[in-house]
Amino acid sequence: MESTVAKPITRTGHPTGLYVLFFTEMWERFSYYGMRAILLLFLLDNVRGGMGLTASEGAAIYGIYTASVYLLSLPGGWVADNLIGQRKSIWYGGIIIMLGHIILAFPASQSLFFLGLTVVALGTGLLKPNISTLVGELYPEGGARRDAAFSIFYMGINIGSFLGITVVGYLGQKVGWHYGFGAAAVGMGLGLITFWLLGQKHLSQIGNEPRKSETADATAAGGNKSLLVFLAGLVAVFVVLQLTGVLDLTTAQGLAKAMGAIISLVAISYFVYILVAGGLDSVEKKRVVVLFVFLLASAAYWAGNEQQGSSLQIFADRYTDLTLFGWQMPSSWFQNLNPAFIVIFSPVLASLWVYLANRKVNYSVPAKMATSLLLLGLAYIIMVFAAKIAVSGERTSPIYLGGTYLLFTLAELFLSPVGLSSFSKLAPKRYASQLMGLWFVGTSLGNLVAGLFAGGFDEENVAQMPQLFLSVVYFSLGFGALLLLFSGKLKKWMGGIE
Repeated sequence: MESTVAKPITRTGHPTGLYVLFFTEMWERFSYYGMRAILLLFLLDNVRGGMGLTASEGAAIYGIYTASVYLLSLPGGWVADNLIGQRKSIWYGGIIIMLGHIILAFPASQSLFFLGLTVVALGTGLLKPNISTLVGELYPEGGARRDAAFSIFYMGINIGSFLGITVVGYLGQKVGWHYGFGAAAVGMGLGLITFWLLGQKHLSQIGNEPRKSETADATAAGGNKSLLVFLAGLVAVFVVLQLTGVLDLTTAQGLAKAMGAIISLVAISYFVYILVAGGLDSVEKKRVVVLFVFLLASAAYWAGNEQQGSSLQIFADRYTDLTLFGWQMPSSWFQNLNPAFIVIFSPVLASLWVYLANRKVNYSVPAKMATSLLLLGLAYIIMVFAAKIAVSGERTSPIYLGGTYLLFTLAELFLSPVGLSSFSKLAPKRYASQLMGLWFVGTSLGNLVAGLFAGGFDEENVAQMPQLFLSVVYFSLGFGALLLLFSGKLKKWMGGIE
């Protein structure tokens, strides 16, 4: 019988399958981050064939799209766990993403453009959680080696991001918006080719079957019924809120705020559902509670990080000196600092985790996440000073944005690859892809908050910018300090899993 575990290659000690997933994800992220880099600029542009929306409308739509991409990871994980398995989810998700970008590549009506965004979001929700789950499956032994693998995988994400922002950003801003959107489709196509040609050989049988077939029992069947009742209840709640006027779905900002309420309620309720009706033992329940805290930390972090495509993009475009040796560079290229720094520092921190583990130095996952939020707060202190210069009417030096990007990139390396690895280790096996989807729900909420935050940028009231950035500082530093305070208790509830 063929082994389900991929054989390691001699030189690096990692399975060849890791690099198949590395390059597949790299091209998918090329398409996502490349398109995202120009999305808000396209929505705001009224000169070169963009939509000409106001900052509040454009930022709200940006937030809804980026939030939807990650929110749909939850049903995407459920589809893989219960219906078709991770491998087919990745394949079909990639095809759907490519079709969405093809729709965006053709100038058309607003409704067709929004259809393209919807198709991309659906495909990403199917692909994103499942490819991360497969990385974890390559390392059934867990430990620091798995953490190192996620750091390597994370480098693939950011190489793709760097290439996508460079190529799509340049084509979109300097040639034409739809040329940029078309380049994103090409990137996803290359990812599909990589996965098709190399996946069967190097991933063996991993992810071919849904987990439900491996763990089906009466508890799972009862849990599915409970889930249907739970989802029906959610729908009823939001119908009532809309009818009573609590939620306003008639404007982009109202829809974004309603979506924020939906995401929060879905995340909280789904964790409650798994705890109550998931058939977990006491150790598993404690680990799921820890995962919920990690999700909150993730949402707080990404609310700051994802400003790079919203408020920081507006700041780069309107308030930063873009002249480079006499050439006006695309403002979207500032977003390249994040993946560039990650590629530089990922191997450093990956080696650091292995070094500390080998010497029995205890730097727990909760403490790493707390460090991430503290670094995020420091990053936005820099933006407070930059905003004060912008208020005076001067264009700021690129050094301010560069310093901000450096600090919150280091913060990202303390949180994101570590969180991905933790969700793959702590999640009960039968809920692995679904809980990985919930990890991305935290990212979804952060993206939505980032979009709504950018909508607060008022051209006629530039003086409010320092206070806006200062609010991010207070929230990040406060949450980070609180998480650090309880890191010992959370580590204990992880039940011996590092």
